[in-house]
Amino acid sequence: MNSSAPQHASAPQHAAGPHAEAEPTAGPADALPAVAPQLRALRRQASLTLEAAARAAGLSPAHLSRLETGQRQPSLPMLLAIARVYGTTVSELLGETVAGRDAVVRAADMEPTAAGGWTYWQAGAPGRGMQALRVHVPYGSQGDIVRVHPGEEWLHVLRGRLRLRLGDATHRLAPGDGAHFDSLTPHRIAAEDHDGVDLLFVHTLLQSPTAALCLGPTPGEAS
Repeated sequence: MNSSAPQHASAPQHAAGPHAEAEPTAGPADALPAVAPQLRALRRQASLTLEAAARAAGLSPAHLSRLETGQRQPSLPMLLAIARVYGTTVSELLGETVAGRDAVVRAADMEPTAAGGWTYWQAGAPGRGMQALRVHVPYGSQGDIVRVHPGEEWLHVLRGRLRLRLGDATHRLAPGDGAHFDSLTPHRIAAEDHDGVDLLFVHTLLQSPTAALCLGPTPGEAS
């Protein structure tokens, strides 16, 4: 999910891990925005040595050093892993600026957005590392779509009953129940009742316009 509607993708799994040595030097056509200065500054801000940061992100110290000096360009899964280690977002790693935003979101300002048969209300400020939404899932909508993507998801059932499939396990949640899981676990969400189900939903995704490169090109598809 994103600020208007999620960009969850039923696309191949993208995991961050120790694959960095295979990364080629980026050329002009495929390079991400220059991140080398930010990578070094944020590592020092987090008071981490090169070796400690590389180990936590699943990279070799030599490869992280090449990223910090601009000799290599990181993939988006790498950026997600590094952002988690430094306690920041991919947006900050890319040097993107976000306009000032209020801490409080009023009910009157939560405009509904329909996408893929679901309806969303933005329940938190856009552009943060965590996105909060209120979601209505109609019966029979998107229940056969399997989603796999980087990040974490937390949901809480407000009304109705939910069928949540995580990997090979199926869970049925009633009002008041919640779930918190790694989004790299294949998952499907469907309403059990004909009246649908209402959820409070919080997720983390790559907070960057380049997120579609990793998450898939289909905007408006929900989890």
